[in-house]
Amino acid sequence: MKQFLNENFLLATDTAAELYHQHASKMPIIDYHCHLSPQLIAEDHQFKDLTELWLSGDHYKWRAMRANGIPEKFITGNATNQEKFDAWAATVPYTMRNPLYNWTHLELKRAFGIDKLLTPDTAHEIYQQCNEMLAMPERSARGLIRHFNVETLCTTDDPIDDLRYHKIISESNFETRVLPAWRPDKAMAIENVQTYNEYLDKLAAAADQPIATFQDLVDALLKRHDFFASMGCRLSDHGLSTFHSTPYTAQEIDTIFTRIRKGIQANEHEIAQFQGCMLLLFAEMDYAKGWTQQYHYGTIRNNNTAMMQKIGPDTGFDSIGEFNVAEAMSHFFDQLNTKEKLTKTIIYNLNPNANEMIGTMIGNFQDGSIPGKMQFGAGWWFLDQKDGIERQLNALSQLGLLSRFVGMLTDSRSFVSYPRHEFFRRILCNLFGNDIENGEIPASEIKWVGQMIENICYNNAHDFFHFN
Repeated sequence: MKQFLNENFLLATDTAAELYHQHASKMPIIDYHCHLSPQLIAEDHQFKDLTELWLSGDHYKWRAMRANGIPEKFITGNATNQEKFDAWAATVPYTMRNPLYNWTHLELKRAFGIDKLLTPDTAHEIYQQCNEMLAMPERSARGLIRHFNVETLCTTDDPIDDLRYHKIISESNFETRVLPAWRPDKAMAIENVQTYNEYLDKLAAAADQPIATFQDLVDALLKRHDFFASMGCRLSDHGLSTFHSTPYTAQEIDTIFTRIRKGIQANEHEIAQFQGCMLLLFAEMDYAKGWTQQYHYGTIRNNNTAMMQKIGPDTGFDSIGEFNVAEAMSHFFDQLNTKEKLTKTIIYNLNPNANEMIGTMIGNFQDGSIPGKMQFGAGWWFLDQKDGIERQLNALSQLGLLSRFVGMLTDSRSFVSYPRHEFFRRILCNLFGNDIENGEIPASEIKWVGQMIENICYNNAHDFFHFN
């Protein structure tokens, strides 16, 4: 019987262990999509306790706690931090076979050197030990990033953000490159006309120009896009439910926007037209600057209306959606490709039923200009667990070139989520190790396989994004 989280955790063969320990484990991390707070990094925030570091904003844990019968008071409510941690510790033993169980103990081990299992019996000791360590400079926000050997990370930032904290970071002596990433979702979110107009007023202030017409909107966004580029931005990101292929004319878009500015709500057809238009405009902006565009799609967000009204969005009430998106996605990329304005692209799907569709879709628009121009993104959100990671890797292997994959990202708000890269790398090495030992990949090529592992873990991303 193997020891839990031993040195060969998730590595079923000697070959897998060799690939991980000699190749994957030594590579730095490029976290090209995360939700870390630039302010906390700029201020080198010292976390007051493990609850602030670990449970604040972590809707993965919140969902598990609710499923375990924990009252909301101890999740997002007014319980003390000690009480909230105790509630999480009481939940952890019930998370076995959920990735939270492995992640929890990997993070304790890698960030704090703690090998004990988190249970109600060990909760007090672990809480006190971690809190003592969090008071040390080496466990500050920047200290934790250094600890996990993060070379570059990209945050997720709205076009109206002044990026003041990125400027502070760039002017400091912090070794890790921290760059903004352009996330313009709110600039096309016309579903609620009042909220959208309030956002446009903020965008107008950020761009220092009025926004009365659709062309004004485009001009304002171009100004902000230029500003983000000047601050080192090299990627955009879009959170979508689905892609749109509803036809539109320029006059129709102008009319929709004019009506919105007058407070008139758009209908579903108009929303689809407007959002499809905006996605194309954003993609053309990215192409002009040589950025990489990312599309995270397939979510049904904020399903629980009562909890949405009570505690707000992004609090753990989202789910995998089912969308017939292939034709619209194909039309979207084909339009850009026909105009010769299709930039480097990463597509993340949330429904594993779409894995093979994405694996074949990206092959339609590879053009030989660079290796892996079109990327099937790593298992995302509900799919960044063992089965989800393996299924994404297998689909990409069978339908494209896994060897050109840009690898894992955290997509996290937590400064101790970097063991997810280790988790991914072990799974990756295990797949290759099994293939070699089964005779599906020649053992004589293990040196080349080792190089491929290093490429997927780091080198491909380094060469793809050109952060230097």
